[in-house]
Amino acid sequence: MGENELHLIIKKIHTFFLVGLIFISNSASQIQTRKIADGFDKPIYAVSHPTDHKMICVVEQKGVIRIVENKTVLINPFLDIQDRVHYPLFPGDEMGLLGFAFHPEFSINGFCFVNYVDKNDYSIISRFKADSLTINPNSEKILLRLEQPYSNHNGGSIVFGPDGYLYIGFGDGGSAGDPERNAQNLNNFLGKILRIDVNTNPDKYTIPHNNPFIGKKNVKEEILCYGLRNPWRFSFDSLTGDLFIGDVGQNNWEEINVILANKMGGQNFGWNIMEGFHCYPEEIECNNTNLIEPIWEYPNNANYVKTLAGIKQPKMDGCSITGGYVYRGEKIPEFYGRYIFGDYCTGKVWSFIYENGETKNIKNHTLEILSSMNKNSFYLSSFGKTNEGELLIVDYNGGIYIITSL
Repeated sequence: MGENELHLIIKKIHTFFLVGLIFISNSASQIQTRKIADGFDKPIYAVSHPTDHKMICVVEQKGVIRIVENKTVLINPFLDIQDRVHYPLFPGDEMGLLGFAFHPEFSINGFCFVNYVDKNDYSIISRFKADSLTINPNSEKILLRLEQPYSNHNGGSIVFGPDGYLYIGFGDGGSAGDPERNAQNLNNFLGKILRIDVNTNPDKYTIPHNNPFIGKKNVKEEILCYGLRNPWRFSFDSLTGDLFIGDVGQNNWEEINVILANKMGGQNFGWNIMEGFHCYPEEIECNNTNLIEPIWEYPNNANYVKTLAGIKQPKMDGCSITGGYVYRGEKIPEFYGRYIFGDYCTGKVWSFIYENGETKNIKNHTLEILSSMNKNSFYLSSFGKTNEGELLIVDYNGGIYIITSL
């Protein structure tokens, strides 16, 4: 038995032991949810308006962003770009408007940024300028266009880091198993997280001088990290600056990866050589040298087709991870410092503490959250965050909730 094979077996035993702990038992109730608003059409993200804590911006996949003010949905949309966004035609369609971010100096420059797939199947990263409570759709400045080879695995996250740079997540290009091996190819953007500077030049982005692949031949210098399958949602810990990435798995494992703030960039997270802690496919032996393992994985054992058909699978763990946030708010002190995440297919929600390179104190919050929602299940498309650091839950069926304490 080779060293790599033995290592993987040990990891697998460790993972199954911990997975059993979190999926069989539930934590003592600590949190619940309160509905903010509902009736949205395929919402995929929500975030506070930076200049008014009473307003929440809700992103709909079809290309519309709406504002909720004091639990009332305003009639006029904040942004409407349905004329250029791929309309999601069926349940599970992974195209459309997928990500949104306010510029850190929005109150001064009015800039907003979006990540969407257009009607020609290109991923578009562009900037808009807001005027009062609306964004002028004609103010679009396209910064990056990326042709998508297939319809799925488009990523979607677009996030400003604590360094003021813009971080962009793209999936491996789609199909199944990354047939073109895009995620391991440093000469394209697929299966990567990019880091770009949108502040130095008003007309186009520049590449930060400290990006890890600056000056490398036949390598895209925008790349921060690679070897990702579909990083649907990622976020920074607002206290430490660590980057937490939820990477959607292929057949067997969903995973969470972390880049520490003092080691920001250059990581290869292994796809499609590995899926989670395991070789891909699992029956082969692989070389995991220089690959960064996840800090957590859980089984991909729910049937995606059944999920799309609306068939409930209460005894399954999940099939599509929804990355979340490290909680740094003030209203739930016992929750402080916990990373919360969940699964789109089953609506299950968990949290853990990650410190000193160790994932610990894992808790399952599914029952308490479902009970407070008065639901048996829901489709967890995204988490969001308010200006005060409180966390939001987005139900793809149309509801927006805030997490609170009992």
